Amino acid sequence: MTVLIDPPNWPGPRGLLWSHLVSDTSLEELHSFAELLGTPRRAFDRDHYDVPETVYERAVGLGAEPVSSQTLVKRLTAAGLRRRRTRA
Repeated sequence: MTVLIDPPNWPGPRGLLWSHLVSDTSLEELHSFAELLGTPRRAFDRDHYDVPETVYERAVGLGAEPVSSQTLVKRLTAAGLRRRRTRA
């Protein structure tokens, strides 16, 4: 299992900082981990979950590997799981 999480440094709702949670193995693995973490499916966006700073330490404690945002994107792309937003 390789679930990755970047530092909570993205401003978001409720005045919190947010992290991205991804898997560089499969989306099924990502969804399973998010469920274990208690993250609602509505937090899923194409290839990642947005998670608030309040769950960062718990995610790491459950096995998510803390990495930089740049490393997270590189590993997601290398795994072929990166899904970019399409332009209309």
